[in-house]
Amino acid sequence: MTDPTTPTDVLHGLLADLRAESAVLDGLVSGLPAEDWARPTPAEGWTIAHQIAHLAWTDDWTALAARDAEGFGAALGDHFGALLEAGADPVEEGAREGAAAEPGALLARWRTGREEALAALAAAPSDVRLPWFGPPMKPASMATARLMETWAHGQDVADALGVTREPTARLRHIAHLGLRTLGFAFGAHGLPAPERPVRLELTAPDGGLWALGPADATDVVTGPALDFCLLVTQRRHRDDLALTATGPAATAWLPIAQAFAGAPGKGREAGAEGGRQPASGA
Repeated sequence: MTDPTTPTDVLHGLLADLRAESAVLDGLVSGLPAEDWARPTPAEGWTIAHQIAHLAWTDDWTALAARDAEGFGAALGDHFGALLEAGADPVEEGAREGAAAEPGALLARWRTGREEALAALAAAPSDVRLPWFGPPMKPASMATARLMETWAHGQDVADALGVTREPTARLRHIAHLGLRTLGFAFGAHGLPAPERPVRLELTAPDGGLWALGPADATDVVTGPALDFCLLVTQRRHRDDLALTATGPAATAWLPIAQAFAGAPGKGREAGAEGGRQPASGA
């Protein structure tokens, strides 16, 4: 990761990390035989093709949001409105339609779309909030969300292929997002956000310490950064991770933590690394 000093530097550093994270996933799928794109992943009902199609679909919306806010709003109303009126889930439909394509065409679409999204975010004013499915976000926040989602869906693909990915310093972005969404996670479960702040003290992939949150917080989560990122993206069950919560706010948070927008997922089953999980959410 870079050491940014201005909002523009922050954004460009995030986009560089998003590009790198996308390249890791691209490397997992680019050489797959066509039949392997139909492999089931831990997201129930989703194959590897569905995972890549979902990312491509979201990149298309990201590029539109960054380039044309009014067009995004109009397209959102027309597209989502029609699907919801028909009783369909727009996220599921986007993945289903994309996954129906020939794997080579789907891969090409994802590559083109993610480059367009990267370029659109790079060109967007760093202090302007862009429209989205949930609250509007500045380009840096949107880039962070895209990185989180790319990494999370990449984990689903890696699980389907039986591959272990090396954790990188890019996980810090996901850990940061996981902490920022603490209040949202409580709200998604109909609970008030705790008044007590929570601090993260996570072991980075290189063995260093990532300390996020107020230094004087008495509610603290400790453990490997990888485990925390797997938790907040709901790619592993809380009981299968080496995380320790100290204090009532931290203890209440970990079972419901989520870094993605939308309704809470059911998460993974304990003791099942490749266990099933709903496809909705991140």
